Amino acid sequence: MGEEKDVRLFKEQKAVVERLCSTYRTGRIGHAYLFDGGNGTGKEAAALFFAKLLLCENPGNSVPCETCHSCRRIASGNHPNITIIRPDGQAIKKEQMSNLIFAMTKKGYESGRKIYIIAQADKMNVAAANTLLKFLEEPEGVVTAILMTDSYQSILPTIQSRCQRIPFLPPSRKVMIEELVRMGITSTMAATVTTMTANLDEAIHLASEDQFAHMRKTVLKLVEALDSQVHETLLFIQSEWSPLFKEKEETDRGLNLLLYAYRDIVAYKAGLQSTPTFPDQQEFFKGCAMKMTYSYLSANMEAILQAKKRLHSNMNRTLLMEQLVLSMQEGLLVV
Repeated sequence: MGEEKDVRLFKEQKAVVERLCSTYRTGRIGHAYLFDGGNGTGKEAAALFFAKLLLCENPGNSVPCETCHSCRRIASGNHPNITIIRPDGQAIKKEQMSNLIFAMTKKGYESGRKIYIIAQADKMNVAAANTLLKFLEEPEGVVTAILMTDSYQSILPTIQSRCQRIPFLPPSRKVMIEELVRMGITSTMAATVTTMTANLDEAIHLASEDQFAHMRKTVLKLVEALDSQVHETLLFIQSEWSPLFKEKEETDRGLNLLLYAYRDIVAYKAGLQSTPTFPDQQEFFKGCAMKMTYSYLSANMEAILQAKKRLHSNMNRTLLMEQLVLSMQEGLLVV
């Protein structure tokens, strides 16, 4: 599996690999990098590739040998000079950062560079980010940090400015759709799940999940319900939406699907040729596009984005959705 990931990395993120190899070749290795790209773009594979290269005992042509003791231990997740931090629940907490810095500064490591990798760095809470910031400003010894995120704008500007940003290209959606269809997934569902994730394994999982199919259907019913009376739409939220989208993560997924539905409508209105998220809704969405103005569509998409932000402030989710649909229908009455 590791080799397969490396092959995909070299193929899909050629510019990233070349930049990392060039960095190694020139010896200008930074103390902090920010790998920025969507889910499934190979950020972690690239981080481990770079870690291998920096610690490899026999590198050749600026790539790791993959066979030395160091490379093998990194591949198996057992190298003492490498620490990986992931969110503890919803966030990366201050205690995790403090423990990381303590581990980085104490003895007991092998000689050579120490590397720490922070997955989903945008999930650091404020205290954790500030703790990391101090360490980024004054690292002890030969240390390289690799932060990974799919939400660059959510990283504190003070942290952004202390890291070298390395952007990752999204994988070709067309190629992913073709792969999913080859595996027996309908082209309609393949189009939807490849909008939700750039990770092929996750796309396969979503496409085969009954709950996701139910979510998709319910989001499309909501788009229709928004064209009816306010009291009917509120009843829909209470009777059909809320029982299905119970958790924060599920609501976030539902709001993403709703956002993509309106993005499809905008694309039809503008005559764009991009692959829609909901190809089976072409006629209905084209009808919506004819009667909705750009300003209304733009206001709706902004309202959904604001709801996504409020979702993470622990607001009551049913109330959040009721306020959202009222806001969206208000705009429709004005049009």
